[in-house]
Amino acid sequence: MNTDHSPPSNRILSIDILRGIVMIIMALDHTRDFFHISAMTGNPLDPATTTGALFFTRWITHFCAPIFVFLSGLSAYLSAQNKTPAASGKFLIKRGLWLVVVEIVFVSLGLTFNPFYNFIILQVIWAIGWSMILLGLISRLSYKTVLIIGLLLVFGHDILNLLPVPQNPTWAIILKVLFTAFGTVLPISNNHLVGVFYAILPWTGIMFIGYAIGSWYKKGYDVAKRKRNLILAGCLTTLLFLVLRWINLYGDPAPRKEYLNVFRNMLSFLNVSKYPPSLLYTCMTLGPAMLFLAFSERLKNIGSRIFAIYGSVPFFYYVLHFYLLHTFLVIAFFATGFTGKDIIQIPFYFRPVNLGFNLIVVYMIWFSVVALLYLPCKWFKKYKQTHRQWWLRYV
Repeated sequence: MNTDHSPPSNRILSIDILRGIVMIIMALDHTRDFFHISAMTGNPLDPATTTGALFFTRWITHFCAPIFVFLSGLSAYLSAQNKTPAASGKFLIKRGLWLVVVEIVFVSLGLTFNPFYNFIILQVIWAIGWSMILLGLISRLSYKTVLIIGLLLVFGHDILNLLPVPQNPTWAIILKVLFTAFGTVLPISNNHLVGVFYAILPWTGIMFIGYAIGSWYKKGYDVAKRKRNLILAGCLTTLLFLVLRWINLYGDPAPRKEYLNVFRNMLSFLNVSKYPPSLLYTCMTLGPAMLFLAFSERLKNIGSRIFAIYGSVPFFYYVLHFYLLHTFLVIAFFATGFTGKDIIQIPFYFRPVNLGFNLIVVYMIWFSVVALLYLPCKWFKKYKQTHRQWWLRYV
């Protein structure tokens, strides 16, 4: 059903600004994966071998997934304010299932350009989908239950790193998928594989905490109190990261290494584990995110408006940017002399190991992709505001 008038917006600008920033930065990491010369062979976060430019190109993108998941939980709380717990839970479960399907069918295809789905990649949308399903179930119980479970998952899942791996293969796979997955490749037939790169429950914990903090944004909540809460939570979370990383005993499966070089020691201090998101990784990224939310609530300038465009249609942007990036990759593939016999690569078609460019070219491609998506995102934002089709609630 169409309407000629835009509905009043209930969106919170600071949330859209932050989400937009992380969506833009996220595209940098995927551009590096597709186009940097050493993306398929080197580790940009290894302090012993990386450069400062390469390290921080990868490291800054660490903030994207946890903030995106955190804001998904916060938005879920706000969305639930106009629904009964049963209706809200039902919607979250349906949207979560939809996201799991999207990850498998659309995102995986955009990543690989493999129409036969020989390698299905399960990443952040997969984790968000399952987290929404769990949130849809748990939120029916109580807000407090969501908060407690979220804190237990975020603070406690690293204990599993200290325990022996189950000997039973089935339980070992379940443990990987739920808690410890990093590059867990599971065969589903002779020529079809599934790569589980995001363990579900640590990300669920982040979403649950975002949902709990959503209560600071409910209608009528004192703005000054919200700002104080966000500043306090952001400072304490960041301080916890600094203290635990310095102590170097708990909170990350990869303890900090000592180097003779001061700069490499700094890189080692910041090099925390994303797969799965360790406690230190979560604190390092969400602490600054909460501080940003505290100080950006009244931010209004041309930059904030641009970021908010991307942040208001994150799902649309996320799916589209993979297809645009991979289209650019196909062009680069043929332009650099590769031929049809080089197309089939695992996991990414058109991505031979020896295809690639330096970081300057990577940044140019990244900027081009983000710029090209601005007008489509602006159009889709307006479309969502002026249309009422049921499927728009899912994108």
